[in-house]
Amino acid sequence: MAGKRKTTPQQVFVDNIRQAAPYIHAHRDATFVIMFGGESVDEHFSNLIHDLALLYSLGIRLVLVHGARPQIEQRLRRAGAQIRYVNDLRVTDDDALACVKDAVGSLRVEIEARLSMGLVNTPMAGARIRVASGNFVTARPLGVRDGVDHLHTGQVRRVDADGIRQELQARRIVLLSPLGYSPTGEVFNLSAGEVAAAAAVALHADKLVLLTAEPGLRDGRRRLVRQLSLAEAERALGSRRRIGDDLRRHLELAVSGCRRGVKRAHLIDRHIDGGLLQELFTRDGVGTLVSAERYEDLQPAGIDDVGGILELIEPLEAQGVLVKRSRERLEMEIDHFLVVKRDGMILACAALYPYPGKVAELACLAVHPDYRGQGRGDSLLAAVEQRARRAGVRRLFVLTTQAAHWFRERGFRPGELADLPVKRRALYNYQRNSKVFIKELDD
Repeated sequence: MAGKRKTTPQQVFVDNIRQAAPYIHAHRDATFVIMFGGESVDEHFSNLIHDLALLYSLGIRLVLVHGARPQIEQRLRRAGAQIRYVNDLRVTDDDALACVKDAVGSLRVEIEARLSMGLVNTPMAGARIRVASGNFVTARPLGVRDGVDHLHTGQVRRVDADGIRQELQARRIVLLSPLGYSPTGEVFNLSAGEVAAAAAVALHADKLVLLTAEPGLRDGRRRLVRQLSLAEAERALGSRRRIGDDLRRHLELAVSGCRRGVKRAHLIDRHIDGGLLQELFTRDGVGTLVSAERYEDLQPAGIDDVGGILELIEPLEAQGVLVKRSRERLEMEIDHFLVVKRDGMILACAALYPYPGKVAELACLAVHPDYRGQGRGDSLLAAVEQRARRAGVRRLFVLTTQAAHWFRERGFRPGELADLPVKRRALYNYQRNSKVFIKELDD
């Protein structure tokens, strides 16, 4: 028997690369709009630049949108000018606009300079990144809101999607600033978040990625909420749940983008070193995903799922938790199975085998160890019971060696071997000594 493989740093590196490979393939030639606030341009900013350069090298088309709020406020304070916000929107008078232009221009040059680096022995070596920036955003004045004239504060009127696509196709990173220009030659101070969401919608971007100043959305037990459907995100915004102002703004942007055609929006805590890479190239990520399309599905299994089911159940078969099933048997019985899939990986499975007399067996219920305790077993059980009811089944039974309490807590009562259908009784494995549990299904 071969010995257990040693987990060395080299092997961990190889495993990580292999696990990232499906995402590398999936993201190639995809368009990502990534927004980060001016707060991100700090002593750790080089790490973010290195990660962006890596995305670029992997063939991802990048549109970067930067904010500049702290840089603008620094200049306003230095000039002794008034800092005024109404409903989180800056009132941009003439003095403030001068500071906005100065801050945004300086910041854009700084970001372009960082993206242009290519020092040997750094992650930027050989990157040769080309950056395009310009008047891609047309704006109009925000005008008077609640009796307040916002002056040079504006809102996005149009994004030149064709112009941006030309730059992306030429292998350039497009850098958008929180400024917009009107046909009359005026300059408007814009919300970087609005620019990012509008650009993602106009480009039909595959992802809108938002780097937040606060840790991600948490559930009632303070666990990170890793994914939300669009409807769930909207309910979270409308609920009484306490959400920080910064996180709420970003969640609203994610919802706005997904409502208007963006497939997926990611909220990532900017303080996590490498958070962008972890979110994009691992199955669970480190942020909160808002998905306009279904991210995780419970569905009938197909022949293409056989390999994934085998991979899921083989460790449990080795432990004696499940009865061993061959690939051939699984292929023949695949129509009996339901699976929970996330990004192509099978996280859980269960099977329903009907017998004469309105009786059926629940079998091969398994959840991947990394995804237990999150309700997937309950969802599968509910789906199996629903399928059984539709087939006219009135009694469900299960044979188990190690999960007796789990089934009892879900309405199954202890049974006897004699309670099983004659055909199933003949197949009973006395060496396993499985316990029988039965549940009566109501209409």
